[in-house]
Amino acid sequence: MTTLAIRKPDDWHVHFRDGEVLRAVAPYTAAHFKRAIVMPNLLPPVTTAKMAADYRKRILAATAGSGFVPLMTCYLSDETEAKDLIGGFRDGVFTAVKLYPAHATTNSAAGVSDIEKITPVLEAMASAGMRLCVHGELPLPEIDVFDREEAFIDRILLRLMERVPTLKIVLEHVTTKHGVAAVRAHPTRLGATLTPQHLLFNRNALFAGGLRPHMYCLPVLKREVHRLALREAATSGEPGFFLGTDSAPHLRHLKEAACGCAGVFGAPAALAAYLKVFEEEGALDKFETFASINGPTFYGLPLNEERIVLEKRPAIVCEGVGVATEGDMYPLFGGEQVGWSVRA
Repeated sequence: MTTLAIRKPDDWHVHFRDGEVLRAVAPYTAAHFKRAIVMPNLLPPVTTAKMAADYRKRILAATAGSGFVPLMTCYLSDETEAKDLIGGFRDGVFTAVKLYPAHATTNSAAGVSDIEKITPVLEAMASAGMRLCVHGELPLPEIDVFDREEAFIDRILLRLMERVPTLKIVLEHVTTKHGVAAVRAHPTRLGATLTPQHLLFNRNALFAGGLRPHMYCLPVLKREVHRLALREAATSGEPGFFLGTDSAPHLRHLKEAACGCAGVFGAPAALAAYLKVFEEEGALDKFETFASINGPTFYGLPLNEERIVLEKRPAIVCEGVGVATEGDMYPLFGGEQVGWSVRA
């Protein structure tokens, strides 16, 4: 297969940051995706409908002329007010809510400290039909960083599902076979996004010939047994698994530092990276389902009518994305050749 015509995909998990970084990175997502679920972990975080509406305006300005549609999320905290949240959802400002366990990842210090405190908000969301996106890690010092996802599922997620039985949840950037099993065990309740880096690399990539800061993300890359489970899930065609890059840009000097930031900037090479996986697994016929159908179906949104053509044509990924006077950001496969391109 040398060409693939599909509905234009959506990215169900992306970070744009703000300011000059936003203006530099958002066009890469808008070039290949019709819609994207935009993460709210700015400084300060996006916690109200007004903040989300203002942020959406800045994204639309950065992607003007592309037809791109940003889908906004609310940063859930112990202080989130259900009235503003549900009002924003009904007014078309919010599409979903993002739950970060406090201190789990970048800019998550204001995240949820105790599920008990937000149960009334979750119940209101369930009644309104609003989706909850979760960063599925339990960041306790006694839990190994490679075991945080399994601990979150066992100690938090399953209890949360019992407490609010009609709430639909997206377990974002699943990284383990335990996450895959959880989604399969609850097909009407749970969905999961899968990133290109977790499908392509295991944790050895962090240490290939030295410490590789640009491969450091949270959740961290896992063992090979988990990577293989993710690839099987992504290419299965099952409705619970869909595309979410978790593209997370950071300035190069903040990644290549004594305490480097977590995140892989995947947007410039995202589609080529996913297609590499599906081609290797002999599953290119399942790519449209994963990239363009399962996500909107889980969110209860219409499928995109616009179509794109993907070609088996080599291309070179940009070596870096500049940010005014602040430096640049290194993308996944930066300066390297990838095997697939979008036909102009």
